[in-house]
Amino acid sequence: MPPFASASEIVRKRKHGGTALLTPPSQTSKPAGKKYKLWDVVLLPKALIVVTLLACGIYLYSISSIHHSYSTNSVPFRIVELLGKGKGVIATRDIRQGEIILREKPLFVVPSSITSSPGALLLDLLSGLTDKQEASYYDLSYVNLPQGLHPGTRAYDEALTLAIFQTNAVSAGQNVGIFPRMARLNHGCSSAFNAVYTWREREGAIVVHALKPIKEGEELLTTYTDTKRPRDARRQFLQQHYGFHCGCAVCSLPTDLSEVSDKRLSAISELYQRFSAWQYGQVSGREAEAVANEIWAIGEEEGYWSERGRLAADVAWVAAAHSDAAAETAWARLALRWYSYELGADSEQAEEMRKIVARPEAHPAWSSRHSESLEGPWQRPAGDV
Repeated sequence: MPPFASASEIVRKRKHGGTALLTPPSQTSKPAGKKYKLWDVVLLPKALIVVTLLACGIYLYSISSIHHSYSTNSVPFRIVELLGKGKGVIATRDIRQGEIILREKPLFVVPSSITSSPGALLLDLLSGLTDKQEASYYDLSYVNLPQGLHPGTRAYDEALTLAIFQTNAVSAGQNVGIFPRMARLNHGCSSAFNAVYTWREREGAIVVHALKPIKEGEELLTTYTDTKRPRDARRQFLQQHYGFHCGCAVCSLPTDLSEVSDKRLSAISELYQRFSAWQYGQVSGREAEAVANEIWAIGEEEGYWSERGRLAADVAWVAAAHSDAAAETAWARLALRWYSYELGADSEQAEEMRKIVARPEAHPAWSSRHSESLEGPWQRPAGDV
């Protein structure tokens, strides 16, 4: 989280952001790790707030079940104070690529759209938590607290609560949730982040996986935004939304190396746009596959490994549409490998790839376009998962 003060001291003195429509980020083809923001909610009379809470289906989770599952000995990390960053997460042992780092249920979730004041809604939710749960919420960092408000007033309490939510909330399926332990993961751009998360609806939990091998003592980093853009654009976004000037390993590169990195990242973004042209019939299957292979190769140079499971699965779709079972199977195997790293070998996406490998002709896109032979991935998967 950004290195800003938490609200813990205020809470000790007084129990305790306007208004917005909630739109969780997509968890399909976007890199995991996007943080959530609230904007523009329609204000209604205060009397309607309780009705809205009941109608929208706000969910609270028992903190005892969360902490019982994640004792200090059950996770491969510890939360520490980091110079210039506030709190962060450090590996306490070597962590394998694809290993589960954390599975966490939310303190609460809110729906994707609301019709009441978000600050008032959040205060009502917090009033239903235990002291321990509430303390874990107010211990989180925050940015963009409006100026000119007086501590101890209702307006200040609502703004503070909303600022914490805006800084730390993430998508939880169709809802948005607060995950205090996962929120301690700081940000890294491009090749710097080594952990990704996904929401598992069937478990009602966020699951964090190691995208890359992580050494003992190394900081665990996720990403708060799509970092496939130049350093200046990334830093501007992070400063505006999270209040910090990014100094990750990629943003700290010397100017000449940073320019090379920026060119690679911009090229990847442009190639994704080119790849998407296949669905409109603007490129052939072989052309789309060649673009995907180029994305993969440039990503390897950059060290950008995120989204590989989705990319390989998309090319498997292209191959199936053109009735090339061999290429489809090869890409599905590659997707299975990377989905297992990013989402878990037991994820729904990984299981879907296993089914495709077993029966390529059963793919829903099978033979939906003219027959065409593809080459398969340049990088061959190193065995099944």
